[in-house]
Amino acid sequence: MSVNLTLGVSLKTYFGYQQTLEWSREVAEIVRQHPLLQQYPNTTLFTFPSAPTIDATLRAFSNTAMQVGAQNIAPAPAGAWTGENSAEQVSEMGCTFVEIGHAERRRHFHEDETMICRKVQMALDHGLTPVICLGEAEKMSDQRATAFAIAEANVIVDYLREHTLSGDLIFAWEPQWAIGAPKPASSEYIQSVCSGLRAHLSSVPGDHRVIYGGSAGPGLLSQLWPHVDGIFLGRFAHQPAAVNAILDEALALLVPADHKEHA
Repeated sequence: MSVNLTLGVSLKTYFGYQQTLEWSREVAEIVRQHPLLQQYPNTTLFTFPSAPTIDATLRAFSNTAMQVGAQNIAPAPAGAWTGENSAEQVSEMGCTFVEIGHAERRRHFHEDETMICRKVQMALDHGLTPVICLGEAEKMSDQRATAFAIAEANVIVDYLREHTLSGDLIFAWEPQWAIGAPKPASSEYIQSVCSGLRAHLSSVPGDHRVIYGGSAGPGLLSQLWPHVDGIFLGRFAHQPAAVNAILDEALALLVPADHKEHA
């Protein structure tokens, strides 16, 4: 019962408003009835809809285990920031998570480490759990990828220490070369990098988790568990049936492990 599996879904801007509502309502029914959440209530579920649909998504998932977050926040307090989403408002609406530093934001919107650190600060200042995306642009050895991920994570950790900030962090390791690819990185590669990053973060104060993204879909969690704390799903979870399949998969993994632990 102490297992804290983390499963996240990003809808990006693939869905329109009505499609987001339909997906949210269908997934909400799945989450309400699924035995995974009854047997393992510590399981963390979150979804990131597009900003205009956050309120409707929050209402759809009301009284379920699914938490809702924003795909982005401004790197500054509420004020004269046209077109941005303030962490204050996102939190006020009822969001509990926020995605920060995705490769698309870094590449297309030129977000650098300074901006990402400020966004993490804004999130923690307003009670939001940051889901911080990390990942190398080009494929490399697992040892080099591990060092790269640790270096990226250390930028955040050092910033928080310097500014006397604290809070729980979720690091979503998503090698950029695997995002949107037909196949994810090999399970051995993922296991090695995530294990190394988790081991490093174990010495950092706080409840920090490492989840894997980058073409993550049904069947991958079974290959990676328990080397990761969970997975971050994209388009492969855009069908409610796929979400149900992943919850089934998670339950099948946790029950035997739980029985073994208590044997």
